[in-house]
Amino acid sequence: MIKQEKRNSKILNIIKEHIRKNTKEYMSLFIIFLIGIIIGVIFINYTDELYKTQIKDYLIHFSESLNTDYKIDTTELLKSSITNNLILAVCLWFIGSTIIGIPIVYLIVGIKGFSLGYTISSIMVTYPFWKGILFTLLSLFIQNLIFIPCLLALGVSGIKLYKSIIKDKRRDNIKLEILRHTIFSAFITIFLVLSSFLEVYISSKMISLFIKSFVT
Repeated sequence: MIKQEKRNSKILNIIKEHIRKNTKEYMSLFIIFLIGIIIGVIFINYTDELYKTQIKDYLIHFSESLNTDYKIDTTELLKSSITNNLILAVCLWFIGSTIIGIPIVYLIVGIKGFSLGYTISSIMVTYPFWKGILFTLLSLFIQNLIFIPCLLALGVSGIKLYKSIIKDKRRDNIKLEILRHTIFSAFITIFLVLSSFLEVYISSKMISLFIKSFVT
């Protein structure tokens, strides 16, 4: 028990030290992610009424289907979620391994923020305020507690690799830094997969229960 506590404390200290050393990188990526969310929200709020109506019809149809005998295919949903997260991890790993890829890392983070803001705003324009808030929390909050830090961590790893290579362009150093980047990315990918399981087996169940209980 004591050994386990010491191990957990050591891991926590490593994480804290990693964040401390890369605070600027995390802050810059978080700001880009936040800007993406804001743009996603603005995009829905300022779009034309026809487009809003189409979004509302889609979400209402989704809600009605869950109120019937429709069952979510959790196996296919899990495969899709894991595949998407693996593709994201591989893309960020590969792009982060190239010197010219750092702007694309920022772009990907911004797009993910836009997607989240777009989704939140779509829900809020479809349902009454308190139902929209509850729907958003149930459908997005749990998995994103893991997904967002993982997304930022993968981006920071690429930025850190870039800075290390610029500082020391020796071949041995480049190989070492790419290896570190790869190991770190693989470790973070495990948590991205975990976020997929949370999305499918917890969030989707809570959404279904919420819709059957509060949405008619």
